[in-house]
Amino acid sequence: MKLEILQHLDREGPGLIAACAADRGWDTSVIRHDQGEPLPSTTHADPALLVVLGGPMGVGDLDDPDFTWLARESNLIATRLAARQPVLGICLGAQLLAHAAGGGVVPLSAGDPPSPLRELGWGAIHWMADAQAEPVLEGLAPSELVLHWHGDRIQLPPGATLLGSSLHCPEQFFRLGQHGWGLQFHVEVGGEALERWLVEDHDYVLAALGSGGADRVRDGQRRWGGAVARSGRRLIHNIFDRIEADLA
Repeated sequence: MKLEILQHLDREGPGLIAACAADRGWDTSVIRHDQGEPLPSTTHADPALLVVLGGPMGVGDLDDPDFTWLARESNLIATRLAARQPVLGICLGAQLLAHAAGGGVVPLSAGDPPSPLRELGWGAIHWMADAQAEPVLEGLAPSELVLHWHGDRIQLPPGATLLGSSLHCPEQFFRLGQHGWGLQFHVEVGGEALERWLVEDHDYVLAALGSGGADRVRDGQRRWGGAVARSGRRLIHNIFDRIEADLA
């Protein structure tokens, strides 16, 4: 298996996803199509997993002339899905996956009356099935702590299976058959990368959490980072297992 990874920001790399691929002896290549590097082929003699990472842009920017590459990535995802080739989307990648399959993305809101919400920091994901029905959840607790960093909400495409929700955002984890997987939350981010996110995305953190929010996220990394990484590694390997089974 080879991972073809579409990355959109220097700070948002594949992290734990690449580490889990290395555990299995899989090759990885990182592609910066946003910087002019060509997209991978749509046909493969050997199996390849397309991994689409996050970024501050969104589905609403598909027609923006500053993000012409974004529509090409969306088209690639649609082509891969139509060919039943595996795709894993993280945050922005999950939103593009949903869009390519016929779903949508809207601003996240909460409250009565609703107001815009940025879901950022440590929070629980509650799984919407058990491991007997969904083997991708094997070895995970009924809810797990994860890192959130977004202000949008996915509208699931037809035929999608919802697998995980948070308190404020129901569509956190979904699958399309056994070849399309979308995670709105982040499992790939380790401690060093998280610190870079907090520094380089300071204004967004401040808007989401207010003064002192960054330090609360850092404190959560110290308290829970190890456990979150272990459950994240398990989830990634479970997804890889399901992809391999689908290709067998």
